[in-house]
Amino acid sequence: MTVRVHRTFEFDATAEEIWAFIADPEKRAGAISVVDSYDVHEDGRTATWHVRLPIPFVSSTVSVETEDVTREEPRYVKFVGRSRALRVTGEHTIEATDSGATLDNLFVVDGKLPGVEKFFERNLDRELDNLEAALRRDLELTV
Repeated sequence: MTVRVHRTFEFDATAEEIWAFIADPEKRAGAISVVDSYDVHEDGRTATWHVRLPIPFVSSTVSVETEDVTREEPRYVKFVGRSRALRVTGEHTIEATDSGATLDNLFVVDGKLPGVEKFFERNLDRELDNLEAALRRDLELTV
């Protein structure tokens, strides 16, 4: 089973301001509650997320190797994360509007261990809430 969540956020900010957050692997990782810690690599396009999942069969953190596979500044970024427990894909599309910009988000999680997909089925929407709140804080907008 694959878990898929799609949400669009509206901001009173420019596309470039939103891009500065969403294209930054450190800021993206920091917004996700199950990312216990992370290491951003020197290339600025790859990072290792140390993910702590509260499910059976996962007694410690799982290293998820993430990579920005497509970047079209300042409009679109797609990243893929791979590990023994899951594969996650995130796509973020920024569109300018008359009053600011929208950020369209699509996350897809494929679990490789029992319980991973169920966990994300229950929690992925909340993780998108966390992403929106972190971006609003970064932009100094009201959450």
